[in-house]
Amino acid sequence: MALVVLLRGVNVGGHRTFRPTTLADQLKHLDAVNIGAAGTLVIRQPISQTQLRADLSRRLPFDTEIMICQGRELVRTMSQNRFAGEPVRPDIVRFVSVLSQRPRTAPSTPITFPSSGKWLLKILARDNRFVFGLYRRQMKAIGYLGMLDRLFGVPATTRNWNTITAIARVLGNGGT
Repeated sequence: MALVVLLRGVNVGGHRTFRPTTLADQLKHLDAVNIGAAGTLVIRQPISQTQLRADLSRRLPFDTEIMICQGRELVRTMSQNRFAGEPVRPDIVRFVSVLSQRPRTAPSTPITFPSSGKWLLKILARDNRFVFGLYRRQMKAIGYLGMLDRLFGVPATTRNWNTITAIARVLGNGGT
């Protein structure tokens, strides 16, 4: 069973910087594949989430939230077209936020921020620990993304849809 690791808030704005490729090399024994520079890894060899979390914590030069999900969980949730009918434009980014755990309560979706005027963030749907949405390429949108923790009551980390599809390609049939 493949695992997907998403580190929160690394290599952003010069804070908590490290080389994800070096970490993937250190985890070669787990057949780790690095995806991009934001701290996203696919672990293709069997290991428990507890062991993997401990191994990552030892190797990282700083403390950070570590989200781990099963590859098959990600592949399953991708099978539904959460972005149907939404515009594909260069100024709009499709994203998935991964919650650290399933929230006890969650707002009903869709939700738009701000609630009036031109939207900057749209939360389209939530499936267990995955939140699907769109944001405009504007600095104010980042502030709204930062509200996801409070909105769902658990830490979240966000990845561009392109990153999620790259993870799915690495998983291939190994994630199911």
